[in-house]
Amino acid sequence: MNADDTTGLAGSRVATRLPAQDLERARRFYSEQLGLEPVEERPGGLLYRCGGVEFALFRSTGASPGAFTQMGWEVDDIETVVSELKRRGVVFEEVDVPGLRTRDGIAEIEGNYPSKGGQGERGAWFRDSEGNMLGIGEPVA
Repeated sequence: MNADDTTGLAGSRVATRLPAQDLERARRFYSEQLGLEPVEERPGGLLYRCGGVEFALFRSTGASPGAFTQMGWEVDDIETVVSELKRRGVVFEEVDVPGLRTRDGIAEIEGNYPSKGGQGERGAWFRDSEGNMLGIGEPVA
């Protein structure tokens, strides 16, 4: 823990939690459309691992607003990933707002975090079976 980290959070792992009104429907979506299987389960929850990071789906009576990206994957070839997910039935969002426009489901995003280098990012978004907004990004060198 560094001197500024009095909470202990800076050195902790982060794990996303996504709500699911119908956990079995969500399991099918993540399996059939995304090709992901849970590595563990418990009553009311499914745990997934991607690239050494965990996320969980949990049974919830509330619904996700789906108005913002709740979780995202960083990939090396967004066109290939988007094409494969479309083949599996995933529907990508089409966005056309000032400063952000998708073409065939993929947007060119200006700028990138300095620590990631590069000049920008390409992004794509879709909703899972429970209305959660999920994203895919590819840094642009």
